Amino acid sequence: MRFAGFFLALFIAPTIVFAQENAVSRRDGFLMIWNSIQRAMVESREKPFADVPAESEGSLAITYAKYRGIVDDDDANFHPNDPLSLSDALLWLYRTRSVDDIEHLTTENLPNLLGRYPLGDFIYNSAAAEPPRIIDRSITADELTDLMRKLDENLRNEEHEVSLYAEKFHGDGTAFGETFDMHALTAAHRTFPHNTLVRVTNVDNQKSVIVRINDRGPYVEGRDMDLSLGAFTSIAERSKGKIMARFERLGDATLAQTCGDVPQRFQQRLSRSIRFQRGVPHMFALGGALTLKANDVFVVRGVTFPDGTRIRLQDFVLKDEAFEFTPLIPGDYEFRFGLISGRSRVMKMKVEACS
Repeated sequence: MRFAGFFLALFIAPTIVFAQENAVSRRDGFLMIWNSIQRAMVESREKPFADVPAESEGSLAITYAKYRGIVDDDDANFHPNDPLSLSDALLWLYRTRSVDDIEHLTTENLPNLLGRYPLGDFIYNSAAAEPPRIIDRSITADELTDLMRKLDENLRNEEHEVSLYAEKFHGDGTAFGETFDMHALTAAHRTFPHNTLVRVTNVDNQKSVIVRINDRGPYVEGRDMDLSLGAFTSIAERSKGKIMARFERLGDATLAQTCGDVPQRFQQRLSRSIRFQRGVPHMFALGGALTLKANDVFVVRGVTFPDGTRIRLQDFVLKDEAFEFTPLIPGDYEFRFGLISGRSRVMKMKVEACS
Protein backbone atom coordinates (compact mmCIF):
# COMPACT_ATOMS: atom_id res chain seq x y z
CA MET A 1 0.00 0.00 0.00
CA ARG A 2 2.92 2.33 0.72
CA PHE A 3 4.30 1.74 -2.78
CA ALA A 4 0.86 2.37 -4.29
CA GLY A 5 0.64 5.68 -2.46
CA PHE A 6 4.16 6.58 -3.59
CA PHE A 7 3.39 5.91 -7.28
CA LEU A 8 0.08 7.75 -7.00
CA ALA A 9 1.90 10.80 -5.62
CA LEU A 10 4.36 10.66 -8.52
CA PHE A 11 1.44 10.46 -10.95
CA ILE A 12 -0.50 13.48 -9.68
CA ALA A 13 2.39 15.76 -8.67
CA PRO A 14 3.22 16.97 -12.22
CA THR A 15 -0.42 18.00 -12.71
CA ILE A 16 -0.37 20.15 -9.56
CA VAL A 17 2.97 21.76 -10.49
CA PHE A 18 1.70 22.42 -14.04
CA ALA A 19 -1.39 24.22 -12.69
CA GLN A 20 0.72 26.39 -10.40
CA GLU A 21 3.22 27.29 -13.14
CA ASN A 22 0.45 28.28 -15.56
CA ALA A 23 -1.65 30.18 -13.05
CA VAL A 24 -2.62 33.73 -13.96
CA SER A 25 -1.31 36.37 -11.55
CA ARG A 26 -3.65 38.38 -9.34
CA ARG A 27 -2.83 41.57 -11.24
CA ASP A 28 -3.31 40.08 -14.71
CA GLY A 29 -6.42 38.18 -13.64
CA PHE A 30 -8.03 41.24 -12.11
CA LEU A 31 -7.31 43.35 -15.20
CA MET A 32 -8.83 40.64 -17.42
CA ILE A 33 -12.02 40.81 -15.35
CA TRP A 34 -12.03 44.62 -15.13
CA ASN A 35 -11.43 45.23 -18.84
CA SER A 36 -14.24 42.83 -19.73
CA ILE A 37 -16.88 45.15 -18.21
CA GLN A 38 -15.65 48.44 -19.73
CA ARG A 39 -16.23 50.39 -16.54
CA ALA A 40 -14.93 53.95 -16.28
CA MET A 41 -12.53 54.95 -13.52
CA VAL A 42 -12.30 58.25 -11.66
CA GLU A 43 -9.65 59.70 -9.40
CA SER A 44 -10.33 58.98 -5.75
CA ARG A 45 -8.70 59.70 -2.42
CA GLU A 46 -8.29 55.96 -1.86
CA LYS A 47 -4.74 55.03 -0.88
CA PRO A 48 -3.18 52.55 -3.35
CA PHE A 49 -2.00 49.16 -2.15
CA ALA A 50 1.63 49.37 -1.00
CA ASP A 51 2.77 46.95 -3.71
CA VAL A 52 0.68 48.53 -6.51
CA PRO A 53 1.79 52.18 -6.24
CA ALA A 54 0.47 54.97 -8.45
CA GLU A 55 1.68 54.79 -12.06
CA SER A 56 2.44 51.06 -11.81
CA GLU A 57 0.64 48.67 -14.14
CA GLY A 58 -3.06 48.43 -13.29
CA SER A 59 -2.79 50.79 -10.32
CA LEU A 60 -5.67 53.07 -11.33
CA ALA A 61 -8.10 50.18 -11.89
CA ILE A 62 -7.04 48.24 -8.78
CA THR A 63 -7.16 51.33 -6.53
CA TYR A 64 -10.56 52.33 -7.90
CA ALA A 65 -11.85 48.78 -7.37
CA LYS A 66 -10.58 48.94 -3.80
CA TYR A 67 -12.43 52.24 -3.36
CA ARG A 68 -15.66 50.69 -4.69
CA GLY A 69 -15.38 47.57 -2.51
CA ILE A 70 -14.79 45.23 -5.45
CA VAL A 71 -11.35 44.32 -4.13
CA ASP A 72 -11.03 43.69 -0.39
CA ASP A 73 -8.69 45.96 1.56
CA ASP A 74 -8.06 43.72 4.59
CA ASP A 75 -4.37 43.60 3.64
CA ALA A 76 -2.14 46.63 2.96
CA ASN A 77 -0.75 44.70 -0.02
CA PHE A 78 -2.49 43.38 -3.13
CA HIS A 79 0.17 40.71 -3.88
CA PRO A 80 -0.07 41.38 -7.65
CA ASN A 81 2.36 38.65 -8.72
CA ASP A 82 0.88 35.85 -6.61
CA PRO A 83 -1.28 33.24 -8.38
CA LEU A 84 -4.95 34.19 -8.53
CA SER A 85 -7.06 31.90 -6.36
CA LEU A 86 -10.34 30.48 -7.60
CA SER A 87 -12.31 32.03 -4.73
CA ASP A 88 -10.94 35.54 -5.38
CA ALA A 89 -11.64 35.20 -9.10
CA LEU A 90 -15.25 34.22 -8.39
CA LEU A 91 -15.69 37.05 -5.90
CA TRP A 92 -14.34 39.67 -8.33
CA LEU A 93 -16.50 38.29 -11.12
CA TYR A 94 -19.74 38.53 -9.14
CA ARG A 95 -18.84 41.97 -7.81
CA THR A 96 -17.91 43.47 -11.18
CA ARG A 97 -21.17 42.09 -12.63
CA SER A 98 -23.17 43.67 -9.75
CA VAL A 99 -25.31 40.55 -9.34
CA ASP A 100 -26.38 41.65 -5.85
CA ASP A 101 -25.81 44.36 -3.25
CA ILE A 102 -22.10 44.53 -2.46
CA GLU A 103 -22.60 43.52 1.18
CA HIS A 104 -23.98 40.15 0.01
CA LEU A 105 -21.04 39.45 -2.31
CA THR A 106 -18.72 37.80 0.20
CA THR A 107 -16.53 34.72 0.27
CA GLU A 108 -18.92 33.08 2.74
CA ASN A 109 -21.81 33.58 0.31
CA LEU A 110 -20.05 32.14 -2.75
CA PRO A 111 -21.88 28.76 -2.54
CA ASN A 112 -25.24 30.57 -2.72
CA LEU A 113 -24.05 32.72 -5.63
CA LEU A 114 -22.85 29.62 -7.47
CA GLY A 115 -26.27 28.10 -6.87
CA ARG A 116 -27.88 31.06 -8.65
CA TYR A 117 -25.24 31.26 -11.39
CA PRO A 118 -23.62 27.82 -11.91
CA LEU A 119 -20.17 28.02 -13.49
CA GLY A 120 -19.04 24.39 -13.67
CA ASP A 121 -18.45 21.35 -11.47
CA PHE A 122 -14.66 21.80 -11.46
CA ILE A 123 -15.14 24.57 -8.89
CA TYR A 124 -16.24 22.16 -6.17
CA ASN A 125 -14.41 19.52 -4.21
CA SER A 126 -16.60 16.50 -4.99
CA ALA A 127 -15.19 14.59 -2.02
CA ALA A 128 -16.17 17.28 0.47
CA ALA A 129 -19.12 16.90 2.77
CA GLU A 130 -22.32 18.88 2.25
CA PRO A 131 -22.54 21.73 1.53
CA PRO A 132 -19.99 21.44 -1.30
CA ARG A 133 -16.78 23.38 -0.77
CA ILE A 134 -14.97 25.48 -3.36
CA ILE A 135 -11.58 24.06 -4.29
CA ASP A 136 -8.81 26.24 -2.87
CA ARG A 137 -6.42 26.44 -5.80
CA SER A 138 -5.07 28.85 -8.39
CA ILE A 139 -6.56 29.15 -11.88
CA THR A 140 -5.20 29.74 -15.37
CA ALA A 141 -6.05 32.56 -17.76
CA ASP A 142 -8.03 30.11 -19.92
CA GLU A 143 -10.08 28.97 -16.92
CA LEU A 144 -10.76 32.59 -15.97
CA THR A 145 -11.88 33.40 -19.51
CA ASP A 146 -14.24 30.42 -19.40
CA LEU A 147 -15.70 31.57 -16.06
CA MET A 148 -16.33 35.06 -17.45
CA ARG A 149 -17.99 33.64 -20.56
CA LYS A 150 -20.27 31.34 -18.55
CA LEU A 151 -21.33 34.00 -16.06
CA ASP A 152 -22.05 36.60 -18.75
CA GLU A 153 -24.08 34.01 -20.67
CA ASN A 154 -26.07 33.19 -17.52
CA LEU A 155 -26.76 36.88 -16.93
CA ARG A 156 -27.86 37.48 -20.54
CA ASN A 157 -30.36 34.61 -20.33
CA GLU A 158 -31.77 35.60 -16.93
CA GLU A 159 -35.29 37.07 -17.05
CA HIS A 160 -36.29 40.06 -14.92
CA GLU A 161 -39.49 41.86 -14.06
CA VAL A 162 -39.37 45.43 -15.39
CA SER A 163 -41.78 48.32 -14.79
CA LEU A 164 -41.90 52.00 -15.75
CA TYR A 165 -41.91 55.37 -14.02
CA ALA A 166 -43.12 58.58 -15.61
CA GLU A 167 -45.11 61.74 -14.76
CA LYS A 168 -45.02 61.33 -10.99
CA PHE A 169 -41.20 61.58 -10.99
CA HIS A 170 -40.62 63.77 -14.07
CA GLY A 171 -38.32 66.65 -13.13
CA ASP A 172 -37.31 65.13 -9.79
CA GLY A 173 -33.70 64.50 -8.85
CA THR A 174 -32.26 61.01 -9.31
CA ALA A 175 -30.05 59.14 -6.87
CA PHE A 176 -27.01 60.31 -8.86
CA GLY A 177 -27.88 64.00 -8.87
CA GLU A 178 -29.40 64.15 -12.34
CA THR A 179 -32.86 65.44 -13.25
CA PHE A 180 -35.23 62.65 -14.24
CA ASP A 181 -36.59 63.08 -17.78
CA MET A 182 -39.30 60.53 -18.50
CA HIS A 183 -38.72 60.92 -22.26
CA ALA A 184 -35.00 60.09 -22.12
CA LEU A 185 -33.77 56.50 -22.51
CA THR A 186 -32.75 55.91 -18.91
CA ALA A 187 -33.45 53.41 -16.13
CA ALA A 188 -33.21 52.79 -12.40
CA HIS A 189 -31.43 49.70 -11.06
CA ARG A 190 -30.50 48.72 -7.50
CA THR A 191 -26.90 47.63 -8.14
CA PHE A 192 -25.71 48.50 -11.66
CA PRO A 193 -23.16 51.36 -11.53
CA HIS A 194 -24.13 54.88 -12.60
CA ASN A 195 -23.87 55.41 -16.37
CA THR A 196 -23.94 51.69 -17.21
CA LEU A 197 -25.46 51.06 -20.63
CA VAL A 198 -27.89 48.12 -20.64
CA ARG A 199 -29.67 46.51 -23.58
CA VAL A 200 -33.16 45.59 -22.33
CA THR A 201 -35.04 43.03 -24.44
CA ASN A 202 -38.76 42.36 -24.04
CA VAL A 203 -39.14 38.58 -23.78
CA ASP A 204 -42.59 38.61 -25.42
CA ASN A 205 -41.76 40.49 -28.64
CA GLN A 206 -37.93 40.51 -28.67
CA LYS A 207 -37.87 44.30 -29.04
CA SER A 208 -34.83 45.94 -27.46
CA VAL A 209 -33.81 49.35 -26.16
CA ILE A 210 -30.46 50.55 -24.82
CA VAL A 211 -30.78 52.58 -21.63
CA ARG A 212 -28.36 54.38 -19.32
CA ILE A 213 -28.55 53.78 -15.57
CA ASN A 214 -29.03 57.15 -13.83
CA ASP A 215 -31.11 56.25 -10.76
CA ARG A 216 -31.57 53.66 -8.02
CA GLY A 217 -34.62 51.43 -7.67
CA PRO A 218 -37.14 49.93 -8.02
CA TYR A 219 -37.99 49.16 -4.40
CA VAL A 220 -40.77 46.67 -5.09
CA GLU A 221 -40.08 43.05 -4.12
CA GLY A 222 -39.33 40.90 -7.16
CA ARG A 223 -38.86 43.82 -9.55
CA ASP A 224 -35.41 44.47 -11.01
CA MET A 225 -35.60 47.64 -13.12
CA ASP A 226 -37.68 50.77 -13.68
CA LEU A 227 -37.57 52.08 -17.25
CA SER A 228 -38.32 55.68 -18.14
CA LEU A 229 -41.56 56.15 -20.07
CA GLY A 230 -39.62 56.72 -23.29
CA ALA A 231 -37.63 53.51 -22.89
CA PHE A 232 -40.58 51.35 -21.79
CA THR A 233 -42.90 52.43 -24.63
CA SER A 234 -40.21 51.71 -27.23
CA ILE A 235 -40.46 47.98 -26.43
CA ALA A 236 -43.98 47.58 -24.96
CA GLU A 237 -47.37 49.23 -24.73
CA ARG A 238 -47.64 51.59 -21.78
CA SER A 239 -50.84 49.84 -20.67
CA LYS A 240 -48.80 46.70 -19.92
CA GLY A 241 -47.30 48.40 -16.87
CA LYS A 242 -44.66 45.73 -16.44
CA ILE A 243 -42.93 43.14 -18.62
CA MET A 244 -40.40 40.34 -18.40
CA ALA A 245 -37.08 41.24 -19.98
CA ARG A 246 -33.47 40.15 -20.41
CA PHE A 247 -30.52 42.44 -19.66
CA GLU A 248 -27.17 42.76 -21.40
CA ARG A 249 -24.63 45.14 -19.88
CA LEU A 250 -22.70 47.05 -22.53
CA GLY A 251 -20.23 48.94 -20.36
CA ASP A 252 -19.99 52.51 -19.14
CA ALA A 253 -21.71 55.19 -21.24
CA THR A 254 -18.66 57.45 -21.10
CA LEU A 255 -16.58 54.81 -22.88
CA ALA A 256 -18.90 55.18 -25.85
CA GLN A 257 -17.46 58.70 -26.12
CA THR A 258 -13.89 57.50 -26.69
CA CYS A 259 -12.21 55.95 -29.72
CA GLY A 260 -11.04 52.36 -29.30
CA ASP A 261 -11.15 50.28 -26.15
CA VAL A 262 -8.79 52.25 -23.89
CA PRO A 263 -10.26 52.50 -20.35
CA GLN A 264 -11.42 56.06 -19.66
CA ARG A 265 -9.76 58.18 -16.97
CA PHE A 266 -11.24 61.31 -15.40
CA GLN A 267 -9.88 64.44 -13.72
CA GLN A 268 -12.33 64.90 -10.90
CA ARG A 269 -10.89 66.94 -8.03
CA LEU A 270 -11.12 70.75 -7.90
CA SER A 271 -10.01 70.92 -4.26
CA ARG A 272 -9.85 68.59 -1.26
CA SER A 273 -13.58 68.99 -0.66
CA ILE A 274 -14.98 70.00 -4.07
CA ARG A 275 -15.04 67.57 -6.97
CA PHE A 276 -16.90 66.80 -10.16
CA GLN A 277 -19.43 63.97 -10.15
CA ARG A 278 -17.55 62.40 -13.04
CA GLY A 279 -15.01 64.92 -14.28
CA VAL A 280 -13.06 65.94 -17.36
CA PRO A 281 -11.87 62.89 -19.34
CA HIS A 282 -8.34 62.74 -20.68
CA MET A 283 -9.74 61.50 -24.01
CA PHE A 284 -13.04 62.43 -25.64
CA ALA A 285 -14.83 61.82 -28.95
CA LEU A 286 -15.42 64.65 -31.40
CA GLY A 287 -19.03 65.85 -31.20
CA GLY A 288 -19.70 64.24 -27.82
CA ALA A 289 -21.50 66.24 -25.13
CA LEU A 290 -19.40 66.86 -22.02
CA THR A 291 -21.48 67.58 -18.90
CA LEU A 292 -19.84 68.76 -15.68
CA LYS A 293 -21.56 68.91 -12.28
CA ALA A 294 -19.91 69.28 -8.88
CA ASN A 295 -20.82 68.96 -5.22
CA ASP A 296 -20.43 72.74 -4.76
CA VAL A 297 -20.25 75.98 -6.74
CA PHE A 298 -17.44 76.20 -9.32
CA VAL A 299 -16.49 78.70 -12.01
CA VAL A 300 -15.57 77.97 -15.63
CA ARG A 301 -13.03 80.76 -16.14
CA GLY A 302 -12.27 79.91 -19.74
CA VAL A 303 -11.53 77.39 -22.48
CA THR A 304 -8.50 77.23 -24.79
CA PHE A 305 -9.18 75.55 -28.14
CA PRO A 306 -6.78 73.43 -30.23
CA ASP A 307 -6.03 76.36 -32.57
CA GLY A 308 -4.96 78.53 -29.65
CA THR A 309 -8.18 80.53 -29.40
CA ARG A 310 -9.00 81.43 -25.79
CA ILE A 311 -12.52 82.19 -24.63
CA ARG A 312 -13.02 83.80 -21.25
CA LEU A 313 -16.31 82.72 -19.69
CA GLN A 314 -16.42 83.43 -15.93
CA ASP A 315 -19.45 81.12 -15.84
CA PHE A 316 -20.60 80.43 -12.26
CA VAL A 317 -22.11 76.93 -12.03
CA LEU A 318 -24.28 76.36 -8.97
CA LYS A 319 -24.54 73.08 -7.06
CA ASP A 320 -27.73 71.99 -8.86
CA GLU A 321 -26.58 73.19 -12.29
CA ALA A 322 -24.31 71.77 -14.98
CA PHE A 323 -21.78 73.13 -17.48
CA GLU A 324 -22.12 71.60 -20.94
CA PHE A 325 -19.55 71.69 -23.72
CA THR A 326 -19.46 70.04 -27.17
CA PRO A 327 -16.05 70.04 -28.93
CA LEU A 328 -16.43 70.58 -32.68
CA ILE A 329 -12.78 70.36 -33.78
CA PRO A 330 -10.23 67.67 -32.85
CA GLY A 331 -7.15 68.44 -30.80
CA ASP A 332 -6.12 69.50 -27.31
CA TYR A 333 -8.50 71.53 -25.16
CA GLU A 334 -7.66 73.27 -21.90
CA PHE A 335 -10.27 74.17 -19.28
CA ARG A 336 -9.52 76.65 -16.50
CA PHE A 337 -11.77 76.22 -13.47
CA GLY A 338 -12.00 78.32 -10.34
CA LEU A 339 -13.62 78.27 -6.92
CA ILE A 340 -15.19 81.04 -4.87
CA SER A 341 -12.13 80.85 -2.62
CA GLY A 342 -9.98 82.00 -5.54
CA ARG A 343 -8.32 78.65 -6.11
CA SER A 344 -8.00 77.58 -9.75
CA ARG A 345 -7.16 74.43 -11.62
CA VAL A 346 -6.41 73.60 -15.26
CA MET A 347 -7.62 70.35 -16.83
CA LYS A 348 -6.70 69.16 -20.32
CA MET A 349 -8.71 67.00 -22.70
CA LYS A 350 -7.67 65.47 -26.03
CA VAL A 351 -10.49 65.21 -28.60
CA GLU A 352 -10.33 62.69 -31.45
CA ALA A 353 -12.55 61.98 -34.44
CA CYS A 354 -13.50 58.30 -34.28
CA SER A 355 -13.29 56.41 -37.56
